[in-house]
Amino acid sequence: MKYHSLLTANNGLNTPSTNPCKLLEFGFLKLAAGESYSAESGEREVLAVLLGGKASFEVGAKRFEKVGGRPNVFSGKPHSVYIPAKSKFTITADTAVEIALPSAPSDLEVEPYVIEPSKVANGIWGAANFKRYFHQILTLASQPELPARRLIVGETFTPNGNWSTYPPHKHQVDDLPREAYHEEMYFFKVSPNDGFGICHYYNEEGEEENFTVRDNSIHMMPRGYHTVVSAPGYTTYYLWFLAGNQRVQATVDDPQLGWVSKTVAMLKELGH
Repeated sequence: MKYHSLLTANNGLNTPSTNPCKLLEFGFLKLAAGESYSAESGEREVLAVLLGGKASFEVGAKRFEKVGGRPNVFSGKPHSVYIPAKSKFTITADTAVEIALPSAPSDLEVEPYVIEPSKVANGIWGAANFKRYFHQILTLASQPELPARRLIVGETFTPNGNWSTYPPHKHQVDDLPREAYHEEMYFFKVSPNDGFGICHYYNEEGEEENFTVRDNSIHMMPRGYHTVVSAPGYTTYYLWFLAGNQRVQATVDDPQLGWVSKTVAMLKELGH
C-alpha cells in the first residue's frame, strides 16, 4: 500500500491521489486574490489552517473577515477557522492564499470559530540533532476550551539536518494511558522550496517505505511508526493532524529506539 502522495498546487482544491485512512481526509486550497471556493462539510468537521495569505469566511450565518496574516508557514503562528459538521461555507481570498483543510467525521453541534495566533501554543520537542519546534493549534492538552469531535492539529518545524518525530512512534490501538488509536497525516512544506527531506515509515505487519519529502507532499498513516529528517541547508515544515476515538494523545516509541528519549533531559542540561 502507498502511504504518500505529492499534491498538485493548482488554483482551487487539490487532494491526494490516494488515501489509506478511514477517518482523515485532506484538501489543499489555493486561491488568487478575489477567487472563492464554496462547499458543504457534510458529516465532517474541518479546520481551515491559513498557510499563507488572508481570506474571508462565511460559515452558515457567521462571517469572519480577513482571517490570516503570515505570508507563509515559516513566518509566524497561523490563523485557523473551525468549520462544524453540516455547514455550508464559502472562502474568499482577500490576497493570494493557501489553506489546509484537514477533516474528520463529527456529530458535534457547535458554532464555527476562529483560532487566533495568540491561542496557538509553541515550544520545543527533543534535543540536539532531533530538536524541532512546534505549534499546537487544536489540541485537548493546550486548548481544552476549543470544541472539536475528533480533530487534533498542529505544526512542526524541523531545522536543517535534524530529525523529527524521533524516536519513531506509533498510535494504533486504544490502550490508555499508554497508547491511543489515532490516524495521522503530515502535509509538508520545505524552505527553500526546492529542497527535500526523507520520511521513514514502517509497521508491525512488515511494510516499510522511505520517500522524499517535497513541497506539498503528504504522508498518510493509518498505523505504524514514522520519522522525518531534513536535508542539510533546508527546513521542513509539516502540518500534523490526527483523528481517532477520542482526543487524548498517547504514543508508543519503537522499543528498539525508545532509549533515545531518555537522553533529552541530559542533552538539554548540556545546552543541546
